[in-house]
Amino acid sequence: MTSTTLAAVPAASPEAGFAARRRRKLLVAAVVFAAIAALPYGITDVYLQNVLILTLMYAALSQSWNILGGYCGQISLGHALYFGIGAYATSVLFVNYGIVAWGGMLVGGVLSALVALALGWPCFRLAGHYFSIATIVIAEIGLLLVHNWDFVGGAMGIQWPFNPDSWWTLQFARDKVPYVHFALGLFAVVWFVTYLIEDSRWGYWWRAVKDDAQAAESLGVEVFRSKMAAAAVSAFFTAIGGGFYAAYVSYIDPESVMSFRFSLLFALPAVLGGIGTLWGALVGAAILIPLTEISRSYLGGTGSGIDLMLYGVLVMAIALARPEGILSLFRRTRSARNQEATP
Repeated sequence: MTSTTLAAVPAASPEAGFAARRRRKLLVAAVVFAAIAALPYGITDVYLQNVLILTLMYAALSQSWNILGGYCGQISLGHALYFGIGAYATSVLFVNYGIVAWGGMLVGGVLSALVALALGWPCFRLAGHYFSIATIVIAEIGLLLVHNWDFVGGAMGIQWPFNPDSWWTLQFARDKVPYVHFALGLFAVVWFVTYLIEDSRWGYWWRAVKDDAQAAESLGVEVFRSKMAAAAVSAFFTAIGGGFYAAYVSYIDPESVMSFRFSLLFALPAVLGGIGTLWGALVGAAILIPLTEISRSYLGGTGSGIDLMLYGVLVMAIALARPEGILSLFRRTRSARNQEATP
């Protein structure tokens, strides 16, 4: 090819390269979601299907947490509050008023978003570890209030009535595959929302706030509004997950949906897989949740607390070896290959 011909070939614009990368992300996501959707048809063991459901559910919840903690840099350790609001809103409306779970989840999501905005007003004026401590305290206060609130069953909790298998009531006693698909659908929705936000103005604002809030504000970023928006979106999807969990287990009480353990389980998969990434939550949940569930199953009563030890070991290993998370291994490998291919 002559130099004249080369000069006539237009160089790819940055916008075209950016659009191509975005399309590749969507294509990869479609392949991954299709593969996961086919998994339950090859897994006939009900226990393993249950592990898959929990893995996908915690992946969705961790990605919801990741919106606030990973992209915006506000490390919340009180997301069990929003999970509990979603679970209780769905349960109370279904059991006491006959409103189907779909409506209850939506109500719980909106209510949690409003609570997040109300709590964010004072809490986002705190910085660093003070904010994290405040979220723990508020979640524990919520747990104590629910323990003593007779309207929501108090310490006795709420038992769902048994109904025929139906998507309308979101109850399936004989077949777990629909739960797999709902959990996958929830993760896919949260993933897609994160995908849309990631390269939007809000996404750039959140990452700027995460890196240096004062510098971001000096450049015109509306720091407080950014934090509030991230908190509302994160709380909304966390509550949807809580409503799904209530429908799945058909019984809730304060400790089963609002204990501090849940707040940890929402944060750890994202931290393990890669905080502030699209796939970190799924990768982390795919490692953490099966390990936890299988250790409990095989060790039984003698394995009490083994899941907490696993959490600690994994977090320490990642913090020492790959602070950016497991996905950083793939990014570094790809960068090394690109450097070797460059003449």
